[in-house]
Amino acid sequence: MKRQKRDMTSRAFDRGYQAGLDGRSLDDCPHSVGEFRHNWVAGWREGRTDQWDGLTGVSGVHKLRAL
Repeated sequence: MKRQKRDMTSRAFDRGYQAGLDGRSLDDCPHSVGEFRHNWVAGWREGRTDQWDGLTGVSGVHKLRAL
């Protein structure tokens, strides 16, 4: 658990993925510049793609990691 909290880049990706899967806007990114923003946006794009492909709910549960 402590290790997950220390890895902020992975956490930014996961939170971006969840935001994209929820259909939230790219403007909702909490990071303004840097590596964290890059990872959040990459996760957001993947989440949006999965949402468009219909991988929401039970059909996409295999792609989610515990936050």
